[in-house]
Amino acid sequence: MATIAKKRPAARKVTPPGARVARLPVTPALVAAQPLAAYEAELGVRQYVARIRRATPLQLMEAERTGVKARLVKDLANELRIPVARFYGMLDVPKATIEAKVARDELVGGAGGQRALAMVRLLGQAHDIVSQSTAAGAARFETAHWLGEWIETPQPALGGRKPSDLLDTPTGFEIVSRTLGALESGSYL
Repeated sequence: MATIAKKRPAARKVTPPGARVARLPVTPALVAAQPLAAYEAELGVRQYVARIRRATPLQLMEAERTGVKARLVKDLANELRIPVARFYGMLDVPKATIEAKVARDELVGGAGGQRALAMVRLLGQAHDIVSQSTAAGAARFETAHWLGEWIETPQPALGGRKPSDLLDTPTGFEIVSRTLGALESGSYL
């Protein structure tokens, strides 16, 4: 009776602490393959928010996997009028990391990139709420500035917590999104 040799599983590569990990540069091929990674600063945050709002769930999933341009993260903080250090803290990404990635035109991936996309989605949701408003001043309403203030203000519907304190998990993002949506209907959670 012959014995069959078992193959050993390939050893996983482990990156030692402090080692440099290969960065994913923003290339034309990446942009073509991942159009949501293609934030164009000259078109602005609002245009990118509109693209995210039109994206399919599969496109959003791929954007979450790929990451977002670091420039978007910095511009989003400015659009929301949240100090960049505070905004980077909300995303749990060190300021030095974002600034270096902006300088090298790189992507922010992982949880930080996912949180940045969550903020973009919240801004899109707020824009949708305002665009459906029949109030006289809705056209001039500074939605991004309002959202930046709102997420930093304790909310009774969140047990007195600030929405920004909940944005570190997907569930927290959903809770904040539902709370924001409740403002439109006037319901209290």
